[in-house]
Amino acid sequence: MSGLLKSSIGRKFAMALSALFLMVFLLQHFAINILSVFSPDAFNEASHFMGTFWAVQYLLQPVLIFGVIFHFAMGFVLEIKNNSARTVKYAKNNGGANSTWMSRNMIYSGLFILIFLIIHMIDFWVHEMNVKYVAGDMSGLIDPSNVESGFRYFEELQEKFVPIWRVALYCLGFVFLALHLLHGFNSAFQSVGANNKYTKGLKTFSKIYAIGLPLGFIIIALFHHFNHH
Repeated sequence: MSGLLKSSIGRKFAMALSALFLMVFLLQHFAINILSVFSPDAFNEASHFMGTFWAVQYLLQPVLIFGVIFHFAMGFVLEIKNNSARTVKYAKNNGGANSTWMSRNMIYSGLFILIFLIIHMIDFWVHEMNVKYVAGDMSGLIDPSNVESGFRYFEELQEKFVPIWRVALYCLGFVFLALHLLHGFNSAFQSVGANNKYTKGLKTFSKIYAIGLPLGFIIIALFHHFNHH
């Protein structure tokens, strides 16, 4: 693995694999969160399963955390390597003629997404870990069908989107995610060698995914802001 990461192609391939893995997670994350718009009970059930099932907590969750850290770390490594290998700067080489603004600024959109992700983790994941494992308050995590137990996933989700500043931050974060995905999705497929007769279809799918998924998250945030009880 270390030998693979020493080569430029190897680093891009590893970066692409981590990106595709995170894209699958984003889709799964959206599938659960969109339930909160249509059915609080279904959202509570799904959240309860994801928050308590041992395989998710002790196997998938560590893999996801590693994937996030690896993706951002590899992105910074690639940017440093690319900058050090560049003998002619974009300003002198008219870099904009052969590349999009987004492809030249992936590192900046990535940095903003990283900041947004840290805030998101503090809002939800760190809070959940504190409730379950530090405070030891398992109320609401025992029986999702028992409202009296204080089952709180939906209520806490809505509560987070009451402040307008947080809603604005989330919306802006998902706009940057869309811009990042518009270039990153195609780049990931190219890095793993998925250039074939299906390329046109992949590009169409990538645009739908890159725009549709962040837009869906924005709708969720706005929905809970304007429908908070």
